[in-house]
Amino acid sequence: MERLDVSDGFDVHDYRAKLKLLTQDADSMQLANREGLGCPACGREFEKLFVTEDDSVSFDAAPNGPICVTRTAEELLVLAH
Repeated sequence: MERLDVSDGFDVHDYRAKLKLLTQDADSMQLANREGLGCPACGREFEKLFVTEDDSVSFDAAPNGPICVTRTAEELLVLAH
């Protein structure tokens, strides 16, 4: 399974065929994993990816399963399994 590589930051265009954009605003986006990419934190397949440039974020609802968090130099990535 190919793992989402964030060692040099995250560029959604590198994975545009494997991730589906669900929502986007000025500083964040939510994507669905449609090709079975592995999580950069734990290696397991994830369902959704939230990417933000904001310093902090809050969520109105918790995911049904585990989450992983990965930080790049410019973004915070939250992966729901």
